[in-house]
Parts: sequence; C-alpha cells; structure tokens
Amino acid sequence: MRLCSLYSGSSGNCIYVGSDRTHLLIDAGLSMKKIVTALDEMDVKPEDISGILITHEHSDHIQGLGVILRKYGIPVYGTPKTLEAVSQYKGLGKVDFSLFHGVEPEKSFAIDDLWVKPISIWHDAVDPVCYTVTDGDKKISVATDMGDYDSHIVDALSGADAMLIEANHDIRMLEVGPYPYELKKRILGRYGHLCNEKGGQLIRELLNDHIKGIYLGHLSKENNFPELAYEAVKGELFGNPYSSDVRDFNIMVADRFGISPVIEC
Repeated sequence: MRLCSLYSGSSGNCIYVGSDRTHLLIDAGLSMKKIVTALDEMDVKPEDISGILITHEHSDHIQGLGVILRKYGIPVYGTPKTLEAVSQYKGLGKVDFSLFHGVEPEKSFAIDDLWVKPISIWHDAVDPVCYTVTDGDKKISVATDMGDYDSHIVDALSGADAMLIEANHDIRMLEVGPYPYELKKRILGRYGHLCNEKGGQLIRELLNDHIKGIYLGHLSKENNFPELAYEAVKGELFGNPYSSDVRDFNIMVADRFGISPVIEC
C-alpha cells in the first residue's frame, strides 16, 4: 500500500491512499487541475480513482469536488449528514448525486480490495470523521481536523504502517497572532484543531515497531512553521519505547503546495 499527501494545509487538503489495484482520495480540497497534476506525478490517472472519502464539509476539503465529479464521475463516500452538507455547498455546482454513498462511522466497508473505516472525531462540522484503510495486511491511518482525541480514536488508528496526523498550530503563535478572539477560541477548543504538541502526543500513542512513515498534516499557514511542527512533535516522542532516534519513524511535514514523498508500506 501507499500513502501520499498531494496537498495538506489550512488552504486545501487531498490525500492519496492506495494499493496496486485500488486508488482512493481522502478529500478534494484543491482545484481539479492541481489534484490531477499531483496524481500524474504518482503515475495514477484520475480515471483510476475508485472513490473519494470525505472527512467533513469545510471548503478546504471539498472545493474541487464538483468539477472532479462532473469530469470523472468518481463515487463519493461520507456520512449521510456530511454528504447532505456537501450537497448544500455553493461551490459544488450541479453533480450526479447518485455518486454519493452514505457510510456509517465505526463500520468498515469495502472499496474493491481495500477496507475503509470511518471514525467519528471532534470538529465543528456536522458529522466529521477520520479514516483508516487496510488491505488486510497493511494499514494506513489519516486523521486531521480534530480538537481532541480519546482512547477509542487511539484504538481505531493504532497498528498503522503509515499515517498522517494533524499538527495544525503552535499555541503561542496562535495566541499572539492576528486572528479574532472567537476564531482563536474555536481553534483551541475541543472542536477545533490539534496543536503541534497534542499531535505529537497522539503520534506517540500510535507508535509501533513497523511504521514506515508519518506525515504531519494540516499545518496552519498563519500559526505554524514546518520546522516548528517537526521539532515540537519530535520532543513529544522523546523516550518512546520503540526507538531512541525519531528519524527511524520517517517523520515528514506534508507539503502545503504539492505532492510529498510517497510512503510505501
């Protein structure tokens, strides 16, 4: 299996997960042109995408969806509440809603040779989820846009061979930055986003002895820096039971503006 961040950040998100036979996207928060160009760098044709998994209805996760559906007719999966919210998105345009398939959190479903599991998370959306994808042998976990986590989420994401976990903001940058108070309060709350340290703490709980790579994702443009996120997460992993050198976990900050190195597992 492969995991690749095509784009990840507060301005747009699209993640690729796939096997030799099946190719999936998690979210479509960039223009179709940018997504197709990124897929081309992976030698994947948009016509080969078997499904698009939607985490929630915010524009940085769905703004390219309508154009992609009109061009390629790819099936879309999400919780019924999320798909209803997506259908009301002004930027969606006219699409064939028969492509929309409702899924239930905590229940796995098959797309070709892959099994997908949506997991409920805390975020200020109607019914947000994160996803795990497995071929029965290898497992990939992708979790962003969540203000907190609990043991259930940890259990659901555990055992992954590769993962993308949110490291959205540096708390001090956010507190002194230009955002209005209410927006700062929202980001810092349980229904907001994981800060660098909290993302690192979640990653520490998910570590195992077979991880091939970890992306730090959904970094804020205004309230974070890649180097800052990396160092903060690295600090949270100090003294972990699996390796004295965090470089063994192949931690990378997912690129905001284009494709990141592919993680093979």
